[in-house]
Amino acid sequence: MKGLAFLFALTSLALAQVSLPFWHTAGPPGDKVLEEAIKSFNESQRAYRLEARYVGDYREAGVKLLSALRAGGAPVLFHGELSFLPRLAQEGAAIPLDAYLKDLPKDLYPEMMRAAQVKGRTFGLPLGLSVPALYYNKDAFRARGLKAPRTWAEVEEAAARLTSRTAKGLVVSTDIWSFNAIVMSLGGSLVKNGLPAFTSKEVVDALEMLHRMVQKGHAQARNLAEAQFAVADFLRTKAFMGIGPTTALPVVLAQTSLPFGVGMAPLPREAGGAVPLSGAVLVVLRGASPEQAQGAVAFFRHFLDPKRQAAWVRTTWYLPLRKEAEKELSDFLKDPERAQVFAQAEVARPWSQDPELVVWYSYLEEALERSLKQGVKPQAALEEAQRKAMAVERR
Repeated sequence: MKGLAFLFALTSLALAQVSLPFWHTAGPPGDKVLEEAIKSFNESQRAYRLEARYVGDYREAGVKLLSALRAGGAPVLFHGELSFLPRLAQEGAAIPLDAYLKDLPKDLYPEMMRAAQVKGRTFGLPLGLSVPALYYNKDAFRARGLKAPRTWAEVEEAAARLTSRTAKGLVVSTDIWSFNAIVMSLGGSLVKNGLPAFTSKEVVDALEMLHRMVQKGHAQARNLAEAQFAVADFLRTKAFMGIGPTTALPVVLAQTSLPFGVGMAPLPREAGGAVPLSGAVLVVLRGASPEQAQGAVAFFRHFLDPKRQAAWVRTTWYLPLRKEAEKELSDFLKDPERAQVFAQAEVARPWSQDPELVVWYSYLEEALERSLKQGVKPQAALEEAQRKAMAVERR
């Protein structure tokens, strides 16, 4: 009888727990920290239980979620890329969370929380946010007497001096994030007043600079399908500079050892320019109960523990989300290069909070590839992308 009573008690407890099916996108090396946080959260309380499942990278996960939202079977909690959030909010797929956020730590950085807002309402909880870095081969720079570029003109000069018969100075990716980082650094935006701005001065200037370096033979362009080759170009010393998020280097170092020193510098930035704040947020999807929304916020609070935050930052090189965590990271942030790159958080803003960009960005990526891979003049390529985007907008 005692055994039956015990079993009945366990069953009742399980039924009383609020289940939180959770799709996440955290691959190595950050997956271990996130999995530990989920495990410790489940063990630390009896009210909620996260049921986590890895569903691929940002783009893979987004496709799977859209399919699940249409056909049924979507989770309660989704770990999605930041630029995906405005679309989820606009279509009513994400629920606002402001009513549940009263007990969050007071030392959270306001900009980090604003990154997860759409039109002033909080539709996500920032999990990992990063800023871009200009990565460079320290050995190659040292051999040519170069210093880390501080301006885009210096990037062009360094690319020219680093280029040889067998290697390019810079590897350029035609994906929207990389290009937008340059546009933002020039003080521009891909969207203005809710409409595509692909022919604005800063967008044209950014593509003309990249086109110029490619045409001179100083840069190698890679499209999205060639993303792995872009990384390989840098690792195999076929290129000596590249743009990527702070989180890119830990992923590479977790998989291989490099035969040269890797430097990282802040992205060159014009007066009035900014850098993109990118990464992922936790989203509570439509159909969730108030109890499930409360559970999601409870997990977020658990994740914000200063020591856990420090472990997350050390492992992934995401930015710390709260001031208290920086006390645990004093040695980590002593590295001068890392400190300078992380300090870009002061001039960072979300790289996209426009729902429409999810619809338009493929036209821009086509334009980038046509210009940088096929030699089409930047102005012409961007004008075509603008026409296509506006045609969709007018439907």
